[in-house]
Amino acid sequence: MDDRLPTGLWVMAHVRAADTQGIPMTIARKGDPSRGTVMVKVNRLDRTFTVLVQTRRDERLVWTRGTGAEPVDEPAADAYIARQLRYDPDLWVVEVEDRQGRHWFDGPVL
Repeated sequence: MDDRLPTGLWVMAHVRAADTQGIPMTIARKGDPSRGTVMVKVNRLDRTFTVLVQTRRDERLVWTRGTGAEPVDEPAADAYIARQLRYDPDLWVVEVEDRQGRHWFDGPVL
């Protein structure tokens, strides 16, 4: 039995928690409300971005750097997200503004 929260509820909980801490986080695209995968576009506020992709390893939530180890410019980040949307129309895209590059979601970045 899968006891995970539906994706929409999980994302909204993180957006609200970020809001209480003064962290700008917006939902740029809503995917499947119950099972969609999440991508986080992290704006480091220096014209560089990182796109993190939600995945599971041994049933643990982890994040991978979809755009590579180094931050990229916004057109490159948006192009990566657009390519992924062609393969997964249920994808959620959340944007976070954080100078330190934190994503504010559960799970480590690998």
